[in-house]
Amino acid sequence: MSIAPDEFARRRRQLMQMAGEDAALLVAAAPERMRNADAAWPYRQDSDFHYLAGFPEADAVLALLPGRRHGEAVLFCRERDPAHERWHGESIGTERAVSTYGVDDAFPIDDIDDILPGMIEGRARVYCHFGREPDFDARLLGWMRRLRQLRGGGVVPKEFVALGHLLHDLRLYKSRAELKLMRASAGIAAEAHLAAMRLARPGRHEYEVEAELMRVMRSRGAVAAFPPIVAGGANACTMHYQANRAPLREGELLLIDAGAEVDCYASDISRTFPPGGRWSREQRALYEVVLAAQQAAIDEVRPGRPFDAAHRAAVRVIAEGLCVLGLLRGDADAAIASGAYKAFFPAKTGHWLGLDVHDVGDYRVGGEPRLLEPGMVATVEPGIYVPPDDRSVAERWRGIGIRIEDDVVVTRDGNEVLTAAVPKDAEAIEALLHARD
Repeated sequence: MSIAPDEFARRRRQLMQMAGEDAALLVAAAPERMRNADAAWPYRQDSDFHYLAGFPEADAVLALLPGRRHGEAVLFCRERDPAHERWHGESIGTERAVSTYGVDDAFPIDDIDDILPGMIEGRARVYCHFGREPDFDARLLGWMRRLRQLRGGGVVPKEFVALGHLLHDLRLYKSRAELKLMRASAGIAAEAHLAAMRLARPGRHEYEVEAELMRVMRSRGAVAAFPPIVAGGANACTMHYQANRAPLREGELLLIDAGAEVDCYASDISRTFPPGGRWSREQRALYEVVLAAQQAAIDEVRPGRPFDAAHRAAVRVIAEGLCVLGLLRGDADAAIASGAYKAFFPAKTGHWLGLDVHDVGDYRVGGEPRLLEPGMVATVEPGIYVPPDDRSVAERWRGIGIRIEDDVVVTRDGNEVLTAAVPKDAEAIEALLHARD
């Protein structure tokens, strides 16, 4: 484990203190999911479960029971089974769950229906993710029925409370160990982007570039944090383009949006460049607007600034640039007031980043944008996307899609860009592309 067991224990204690002595908190591991027939998707642990336990297997439930005399953190998991392990590999088992993963107590998952109801008897509230997994919901209701059937009639908790509000506020603030993993993830993603930029040339296909991204990530022990977007030409105007099948053509740009995942922690980088090595006049003009917008937005990622300040800064620069270039009529104030800029910049400028690419955490508190604090991590990703069929602009602008994205940590006195290793200055990109020859 890259994060020490005592940090997982600290997280559990914090959460239990927030929930109160009379609560029980239940978190289930992610189920194994089938792709088709007998082929399973690669297993990825539930982010909340990982955050609290660091335990990598399915068929597990973590019960946090504040004040329990024999240990507050109880894990139900698979028991060691030689017949199962012959097919699927070694299981961790209950003994190692305690000795290696630091929970206070562990029981076989097959015994949970008999054991857990008695553990939550008499508690006032149960915190859980009710409504996320139907199978777990059904099991939870079964435990409540079992509790009522206990000798003398068990005292059933009176409230079911959504766990997300408490837990996700904790996840929003990254520890030193978490930031270390996120720097590692960002470093691998940066290597992958650089390798893809060196490979991408007119005549190759988007899937070849995708393959290079995946090769670098896997060779460094990481996985892709999400299916990479490799969008050549007008495909870049589709925000979540996924096909990755088209050829790269001379004179067009290539937008790559890809991130790595290391021990469940994600990175997220976007770069746009000309595979042929040279920008056209229109491409370079729009690119410089996006780059200036991104820098203005990054400058707003610092303590005390509202989360949406970065977006507002990017919108201002993009609206001004589009007006100067003639894609929008009138001035920037009018374009912002009317929302006309959204025809070319329909997205927000960023999102939280962590165990999930679009990480948890409220963006507004008390109806107002959340103020940034040290330890928060967000992406900054403005873009301009000119639809290929937009007849409101001259033909030379149509079909150009540009996004520049970096991962930014809020520090005590400003910010740290985790993904700065991938060049984004237009001339630096050209120099990198020419050096591959």
